[in-house]
Amino acid sequence: MAASNAVTRHRVKPLYCAPFFTGSVFTSMNFAALGLAPELLRAVKRCGFQQLTPVQEQAIPPARRGRDLLVTAQTGTGKTAAFGFPLLQQLLEKPRATQPGHTRALVLAPTRELVEQVADNLQQYAHFTSLTIAAVYGGVKHSSQANKLQAGLDVLVATPGRLLEHVELGNINLQQVEFLVLDEADRMLDMGFVGEISKLLNGMGKKPQILFFSATLTQSVTTLAKEILARPLSVAVSKRNAVADTVEHLLYPVDQARKYELFMELLRTHNWFQVMVFSSTREEADKLINALKEDNVEGAVIHSEKTQGARRRALKEFKEGKLQVLVATEVAARGLDIQGLDYVVNLDLPFFIEDYVHRVGRTGRAGSKGIAISLVSASDEPKVALIEKAIGTKIKRVKIKGFEVTESAVDSTKPKSRFAKATDTKAQAKAAPAKKAPKANGRPARPKAKTSTKAAAKSGAKASRSTQHSAKKPRSR
Repeated sequence: MAASNAVTRHRVKPLYCAPFFTGSVFTSMNFAALGLAPELLRAVKRCGFQQLTPVQEQAIPPARRGRDLLVTAQTGTGKTAAFGFPLLQQLLEKPRATQPGHTRALVLAPTRELVEQVADNLQQYAHFTSLTIAAVYGGVKHSSQANKLQAGLDVLVATPGRLLEHVELGNINLQQVEFLVLDEADRMLDMGFVGEISKLLNGMGKKPQILFFSATLTQSVTTLAKEILARPLSVAVSKRNAVADTVEHLLYPVDQARKYELFMELLRTHNWFQVMVFSSTREEADKLINALKEDNVEGAVIHSEKTQGARRRALKEFKEGKLQVLVATEVAARGLDIQGLDYVVNLDLPFFIEDYVHRVGRTGRAGSKGIAISLVSASDEPKVALIEKAIGTKIKRVKIKGFEVTESAVDSTKPKSRFAKATDTKAQAKAAPAKKAPKANGRPARPKAKTSTKAAAKSGAKASRSTQHSAKKPRSR
């Protein structure tokens, strides 16, 4: 896609609304009971929304009344609508002409993909209004975004880093921000955006209403929430680190060196059509996609080193069913909504346990069933125990004949931590017999100066203590 499309202000787009849960996850309350503006209710009908999900039922009414919210909800629960409709409703209730270089509402999200997705959904919700909505993210030229920002907006959806750059360039001013949404706040903190968020908040005039959404409630999330929220109402529709009940978790034990072989066996045996595979590093993701291409499997990869155009194209083709496998790193683990995705595979387990929740959250969405598969070697077992503790359930193990684990729990061929290396070095030094000093010109080599100095210093210290002891006089009474 051309760089100029990085900021969009039009309202007429192909219909796409985030899907809703079905069946028992609905509440008895419907959108008609919220008292939304007729323009928004028309959009609700156009999107096919009827009853509210739990997070929407609990968040929309107080958000409409202007309360700060701290919302903890797992992915795929309809969070965008939970903050989108009350935000748009208040903008319609308090109409005001947009000012050049200003925005009335700001939504911050961690990744380019999530920013685009949120902006697309808000545009659908505002389809029958005159509200202007823009998306701003990195990976494209600033100049392609500057003109739209300088014209003024009702709602701006942005990544923190790129928005801060535009603020510093003078393309936008945040003094008139009335409403602020932090979407996937925990992920933004994980990615190191806390500094950018603080600077953006400091650039605002009076304190805006803040809707704080997070999939997990970590210590850093709690700390930030306390700093920026004013008497917030807490909304928790799931326990900490919860995953959807619609996701089935499976664990396949396998040697590290045979993970790709087992993945291909499962892919062919079960005839999976669309599957998202997560890898913890860009290098491993690239290796995997190259191997898939050699095996004539249609696939693509998305990670931070890929251009924005390549990432958009890969996601588009995967959603359209043109690709069988989409390989991704953590950059895609949050917020992406891929309808009908049945399988998520962890080629390796994530570095952070919370990221397991976000990875598997790509499946089992909108009430559909999903399967989360992890290929686990012996060295991954400690992480498995932590993940099971985090999600509150034991993961079923499936053993495949011919792929029995032969590795030990600790693989000595893998890099160790500095602590482990240091411990091993000390143990080896202690166990190793003393080596004779090499000869030089037929004579024993002279001891190194460091050793001699150290020994002398040690000896001197002993002698000094001995002298001081003997020189002590009895205390006079």
